[in-house]
Amino acid sequence: MNAPLLITVILNTNRRDDTLECLASLARNDYPNHDVMVLDNHSTDGSVEAIQTSFPQVSIVQLEENKGYAGNNNVGIQKALDKHADWVFVLNEDTVLAPDCLSKMIEVGENDPEIGIVGPLVYHYDESDFIQTAGGVLGRYWESQHLAADELDQGQYQAPRVVDWISGCGILVRRSVIEEVGMIDERYFYYWEETEWCLRAGLNGWKVVNVPDAKMWHKGVQRNHQPKPSVTYYATRNRLLTISKHHAPLRIWIHTWAQLLRTLISWSVKPKWRSKREHRDALWQGMMDFLHHRWGQMRT
Repeated sequence: MNAPLLITVILNTNRRDDTLECLASLARNDYPNHDVMVLDNHSTDGSVEAIQTSFPQVSIVQLEENKGYAGNNNVGIQKALDKHADWVFVLNEDTVLAPDCLSKMIEVGENDPEIGIVGPLVYHYDESDFIQTAGGVLGRYWESQHLAADELDQGQYQAPRVVDWISGCGILVRRSVIEEVGMIDERYFYYWEETEWCLRAGLNGWKVVNVPDAKMWHKGVQRNHQPKPSVTYYATRNRLLTISKHHAPLRIWIHTWAQLLRTLISWSVKPKWRSKREHRDALWQGMMDFLHHRWGQMRT
């Protein structure tokens, strides 16, 4: 039986060294039927030339405009489908994969036709034994939560298991899922888009599975990570968009708005949260942009 065609899509924006390290780890992977595509977002750091020199077999697509994680990756996803990919792996450029990561994920996905989305066990790059995410769940009030975040890996996650969503730093999607539920919703631009994609697949009967034997390391988030105000903006607006898009029950709406308003007031009036003023403004902007249906990139 021939191995299904896997195409990896990587978005690069002036991250030459990270992208080269990621591509080197992909070159060491043992999966036999694999192509790689780099989507370059107007890089000026010599990324394109370096990739062409070091990895001439990698396809490079020059993006015409910046549509964020969602829209930019959709360009690559569509091109992967046009090349008859059976699986599409959307991968961050600041990741490094174990040599058997791809084959472990494909093996699990191919063994169960109901599995539509697969993700690896992701570790912190700078603390390689600490887990960053073992997949994600939606909390009682639709909070987006990483499983096992910042836990030391002591073998507590071994068997593949169904989760609600897979982190967008490395998400493997079956072609049939994309054809059935569509690509990433470009309104999100950045943040929550992978959660909503997985939720959409799950609501259409597909399993979303984390595979602990497939290991990957991600540079983007450290254990002491302090998100920028822009993350507060996208997290606010896009969580509300997800709740709206999927017709969440009234109790979810009430709890979410109460939580947002309580946080807004706390960051405005309590002296100990004076450092949160930029986040307060981003939170307010996210709430207002949701109400006015302003999507895409955050306006500054």
